Amino acid sequence: MFTGIIESIGSVDEFKLRGNEWRLKVRCPALDMSDVQLGDSIAVNGCCLTVTAFNSDSFCADVSNESISLTTFQYLKSGAKVNLEKALTPQTRLGGHLVSGHVDGIGELLSQTSDGGSWRLTFRVPDALARYVAQKGSVCIDGTSLTVNTVEGACFSVNIIPHTQQATVIHTYRAGQHVNIEVDLIARYLERLVLGDSAAQATGSAETATGGAAVLTRAFLADHGFGN
Repeated sequence: MFTGIIESIGSVDEFKLRGNEWRLKVRCPALDMSDVQLGDSIAVNGCCLTVTAFNSDSFCADVSNESISLTTFQYLKSGAKVNLEKALTPQTRLGGHLVSGHVDGIGELLSQTSDGGSWRLTFRVPDALARYVAQKGSVCIDGTSLTVNTVEGACFSVNIIPHTQQATVIHTYRAGQHVNIEVDLIARYLERLVLGDSAAQATGSAETATGGAAVLTRAFLADHGFGN
């Protein structure tokens, strides 16, 4: 688990295929590695990875083809800047929100405008994730915990204060940028809990248009006794 508060910006030193797996090496001279052990988790741009080797200023992790296909790692190149966060501990301050490090999908930056000293960024997420993004709710973008300002369809906006601009890779973003999106954990689990036994069904009012995962609809809620 993570908090979405970025600890350091690293850079990709090596990212190449070894056998059937990809090996990622990240240089991170500003990240405190004194308490890191083999097998620990570090979030790289919001994706939880397992440390397979490390020293005082870098670490390595294996990345599966599944992770490549579902995250922006498919666009990652040597020299790229990445957000880093070590897994939280019971003593960690929860300054952001609970983040699993399991990326839900890839979003796209549509626009970036000035808003006082801040930036207002507008992103588009895959349609299947839109229902989990709520105004004033939490969203994780490349591992950074952010508050949603506005929502319109599959698009939402966030404000980035100057500190966050400089403390994360967000200062490198340009329109068209692909980003890792993790929606709020509570929203995901609440949906499944409300569905109850119907969560196991792949047909009927709880079926998605994309092939089977049960989701909440107005018809489902009405059929199960939830009023207007």
